[in-house]
Amino acid sequence: MSHLAVSKTYKLFIGGAFPRSESGRTYQARDDDGNFMANAALASRKDLRDAAVAARKGFATWSKATAYNRGQVIYRMAEMLEGRKAEFIELIMLSTGATTKIATAEVEASVDRLVHYAGWTDKLAAVLGSSNPVSSPYFSYSVPEPTGVVGILAPSGSPLLGLISVIAPVITGGNTCLAIAAEEDPCIAITFAEVVATSDMPAGVINILTGKMSELAPHLAGHADVNALDLTGAAAELRRSLEEAAAETVKRVYVPKGLPDFTAAPGTARLRAFLEIKTVWHPTGALSLSGGTSY
Repeated sequence: MSHLAVSKTYKLFIGGAFPRSESGRTYQARDDDGNFMANAALASRKDLRDAAVAARKGFATWSKATAYNRGQVIYRMAEMLEGRKAEFIELIMLSTGATTKIATAEVEASVDRLVHYAGWTDKLAAVLGSSNPVSSPYFSYSVPEPTGVVGILAPSGSPLLGLISVIAPVITGGNTCLAIAAEEDPCIAITFAEVVATSDMPAGVINILTGKMSELAPHLAGHADVNALDLTGAAAELRRSLEEAAAETVKRVYVPKGLPDFTAAPGTARLRAFLEIKTVWHPTGALSLSGGTSY
């Protein structure tokens, strides 16, 4: 008696859970040869709104976590991804037609990328902040703070490394995100969501939707409770209209220059893009209640 093949149906990742699309719609994910791989959820506008609500709730927790704690959680994601290395190699080979060598290199680079950003969490204040010299009796300090909820259009062509490379710098700084996965790579994106779900990441910090980017992106760009937008995965013909929609709610918008090379050193551009620099002034001395001066 032959074994019955059971087709997998991948769901969305919202608020730390894996719900079906509220519309009940799915689409077929296909491998590099055009063969059926699995069913993937086709997210709706309502799913996007739910993900934005989850991201806002997650921001209240994640933005107040210590930099050290955020680094621990991101490092835990790297550990969990390393433990499922073989699964991701097989999935990348099937989805993209990559050789074992290329798929292995992408998974290993993805683990390294998470470790890289885990190490950045407690260094942002030292590198991006400053003690400002002023010619008056004040202390002046500038410190980075998270922007809020960031909408991400994930790139195609680099299903795991590209996805991690746009999500990790956003959450490193204390932001939360709502990512729309590349339409042709839903299986890898939601399998990565399973890594997130088992890595102590608070619910709502990372939310991943699958479906048609052309359908979801305009609603993401215009959503009033999304504070910033990463257009890395947006098609060139969509970018202008998305930037115009984002301007209506005064969003920060990040548009990479040229075609990103995710295998190169990531630099700090993405880290800086979604951080606000707050400057605080304080008198160098203040009168105490007893009449003396405290420092």
